[in-house]
Amino acid sequence: MTILIGTSGFSYKDWVGPVYPKGLPKAEWLPFYAAEFPTCELNFSYYRIPNARTLSRMADKVPEGFLFTVKAYKGITHERETAQATLAEQIEQLVTGLAPLIEAKKFACVLLQFPYSFHANQTNRDYIKRVREGLGNLPAVVEFRSREWINERTFGELRALDLGFCCVDQPRFKNLVPPVAVATGPVAYVRFHGRNRAKWWQHDEAWERYDYTYSGKELEEWLPKIRQLDEEAPLTLVYMNNHWQGQAVGAARQLKMLMEETS
Repeated sequence: MTILIGTSGFSYKDWVGPVYPKGLPKAEWLPFYAAEFPTCELNFSYYRIPNARTLSRMADKVPEGFLFTVKAYKGITHERETAQATLAEQIEQLVTGLAPLIEAKKFACVLLQFPYSFHANQTNRDYIKRVREGLGNLPAVVEFRSREWINERTFGELRALDLGFCCVDQPRFKNLVPPVAVATGPVAYVRFHGRNRAKWWQHDEAWERYDYTYSGKELEEWLPKIRQLDEEAPLTLVYMNNHWQGQAVGAARQLKMLMEETS
């Protein structure tokens, strides 16, 4: 079994100083990151579907064994009113772009992060099936934001579709997904969003939601859960999304140290 720890994204200007040395060319950020971490969740793909050339260049900048997760384009997960033909085209474009990562054996999975407005109804369950059909047999993980999905029916349906379930750590609002540890596919997955309750729903800038520094005690809560996931899936990916000013890097380092100290 394998546990890989990394961060959600790597290309942040506010990481210069806290993470990247001042003066380090932007083209060198990824190799610098990959010298320490074995995986990264790519989030720019949410805003535009990455092409093969872009992902090929990225694959060349990281060592063998490094794995990328690619977050699905917002047209697939958030703009679901599009016609089915458009959805199929977007998924096909995404799959085509992934080819260099797959060929280089540097592809982990697709992250399908649905919004809070994606409710647990039959229409949306059918939508997930359509997305799975479009992705073929590619490894994929689903992240829900609404607590109403968190039940055995959902987990069973994900297993039937060979889709992973994204476990999350985030503010403990009663309507959000609680910190459960469940593996439903070949890839177990955890995202640490931070616990910034004050800025979760009300913020001026998107990054404010993820402005949070985890304590050692908060990370320790997840040690048995991550080990449980590791026993249930061949690959477990853990990503820190509290990215403002490099806090994600600090959390990833701390979690890795805690895992090693208690192994």
